[in-house]
Amino acid sequence: MNIITKYHYIDEQGNIANALPAWATDEKLIEFYKTLVLIRQYDKKAIALQRTGQLGTYASCLGQEAISLGIGFAMDKTDVMAAYYRDQGAQYLRGYSFASQLRYWGGDERGSGPQETPFAEQDLPNCIPIANQITHAAGIASAIKIKGQKRAVVATCGEGATSRGDFYESLNLAGVWQLPLVVVVNNNQWAISTPSKMQTQTQHIAQKSTAAGIQGITIDGNDIIAVYNAVQEARIKARQGKGATLIEAESYRLCDHTTADDATRYRKTDEVNAAWKKDPIKRLQNYLFQHSLWSPEKEQHLIEQHRLLIESEVAAYLATDPSNAADCFDHLYEELPYALHAQRKHFVDKSLNASHVGG
Repeated sequence: MNIITKYHYIDEQGNIANALPAWATDEKLIEFYKTLVLIRQYDKKAIALQRTGQLGTYASCLGQEAISLGIGFAMDKTDVMAAYYRDQGAQYLRGYSFASQLRYWGGDERGSGPQETPFAEQDLPNCIPIANQITHAAGIASAIKIKGQKRAVVATCGEGATSRGDFYESLNLAGVWQLPLVVVVNNNQWAISTPSKMQTQTQHIAQKSTAAGIQGITIDGNDIIAVYNAVQEARIKARQGKGATLIEAESYRLCDHTTADDATRYRKTDEVNAAWKKDPIKRLQNYLFQHSLWSPEKEQHLIEQHRLLIESEVAAYLATDPSNAADCFDHLYEELPYALHAQRKHFVDKSLNASHVGG
């Protein structure tokens, strides 16, 4: 069995467990912390919107913020991201505003499109079908290699996706063709109500890299320093033509699978309480306090700043004009099948009549 070493730099109490990388300056870690807090505040607000009927079913990232943000901070603007539905942090850093993300979760397809930053245009929208995005990422990585470009593709998924054929086939292709692909698995211990121990008999998800002949590493997904460092090294390697990497980021899903789930039906309270002690935000906060880099006053000011930003984004989302009635037809096919032409006309005409009555 392939031996996997778990990488981390700051422990649960905020103490230095291993020497910090040279890039991990005080300024960088403060920036990490501020953004971690921002994403958690946004996530909490999104759940509140769903509970009050202002948002559709939502997949929270509570307890897993360090993974998505570590990825987002490490990526270059020329890289491509193939995200899954718990990548709020990375998508925010890649240019998807909170208002746009809320539009997506509110059922508006415009929330999946390119936003206000140029490099978000090449990223794929959230993938809901499990593991499909890994095959898409492998295809894009193949095109990048054929074109001789120095770019990397970063794909994300949960540990449940690693049981799918899409995952294995994509990794196998990446190994054979030495593709510039980085796959980051958020091992949050639960695939909806299925625990990791019922997903696989391997000690670490990263060991699944052996069959593909690519590098596999396991990191502490609650340590944003470890996430950033691992993704940065993997994407640099990919851009240099040295092949793919599978990164397993171990974390814990402190929330329900989505707002349509009730995790208390299958998880023990003691397990969840123990996981809270590994909270990625608290450990970095402890580190900053211990090194006199943060204070309660700064914390209060930060939270208020974030509140104002999030409220502004929510207002923009709620003020969004209704989408075009034809979008559900026009964005489904490259060329609309003849059989659907009549349906489209009926749907659009009905929508126009309704708007005239309302006006």
